[in-house]
Amino acid sequence: MDPITIQMVVMVSSLALGYLMRPKAQKPKPAALSDFDLPVPDEGTPQAVFFGDCWTGDWQVLSFGRFRTRKVKTSSGK
Repeated sequence: MDPITIQMVVMVSSLALGYLMRPKAQKPKPAALSDFDLPVPDEGTPQAVFFGDCWTGDWQVLSFGRFRTRKVKTSSGK
């Protein structure tokens, strides 16, 4: 056999061995509402209302979206 064929066989076998020996991917744990630690204002704290693009030295989170409790279903496009 010529050297190029030997190198190709070694390369293909190395790729196959690497594919078979790779670690299996673990599925990540879905995020729960308790995983988020967002600062919210205390009751009675004055809340500033901005209209348009504004910068402020202080910040507070009044709302942070709708967290779903059900799986999001998507169509396959057919």
